[in-house]
Amino acid sequence: MAIDLKAFTPARVALGRTGHSVPTAELLRFELDHARARDAVHLALDPASLEFEHVLLRSAAKDRAEYLRRPDLGRRLSTESRATLQRDDYDAAIVVADGLSAPAVHHHAAALLKELMPKLQEEQWRLAPVIVVLQGRVAIGDEIGEALGARMVVMLIGERPGLSSPDSLGIYLTWDPRPGRTDAERNCISNVRAEGISYAVAALKLHYLMRAARELKLSGVGLKEDARLLRES
Repeated sequence: MAIDLKAFTPARVALGRTGHSVPTAELLRFELDHARARDAVHLALDPASLEFEHVLLRSAAKDRAEYLRRPDLGRRLSTESRATLQRDDYDAAIVVADGLSAPAVHHHAAALLKELMPKLQEEQWRLAPVIVVLQGRVAIGDEIGEALGARMVVMLIGERPGLSSPDSLGIYLTWDPRPGRTDAERNCISNVRAEGISYAVAALKLHYLMRAARELKLSGVGLKEDARLLRES
């Protein structure tokens, strides 16, 4: 009996064909998904629409066009934004950035924070004010975390859009943040969205990793997720 693969994945499988080409409906679906992915990359983040209190900062990229051409500028703060940060004794800093998909932040950031914050508040974590960065990339969290004096930084950022996922939110955790940290020194939870990892599961995983990072004083390849302990937490 033939299996309908399309029932198990949004990926482009079993498209069929008309002559030497794909059916018109599949071609139009591809073009629509491609347009949605392109729009997600270029759409500007609207901080006023975010349903949580935050401090607004900007990267060194002056606009979206420069941000896309110069990834390095998205990894560091503008001089004006850097000057607004004040150092204190924080257990963690949470940073939200548009990344390569502002719709991911618009759709998912507030809901994820709603799941995460009660867990941290119950344990009396000392948190820095939530930071929102325009034209930001993952590594900008390292500069922010160091400037705030945070022991770890959590980045919520719009991921690079795919043809079936234009609004996927990624989470990056870095212990002892400072400029120069590598991706091997971070933990990542990817694909937070309705069709991917739910807000509740993402918050549970993140909370577990934050607690483990604080206990072991590390993140990245040395910090593993224990599925058994995760179920018990």
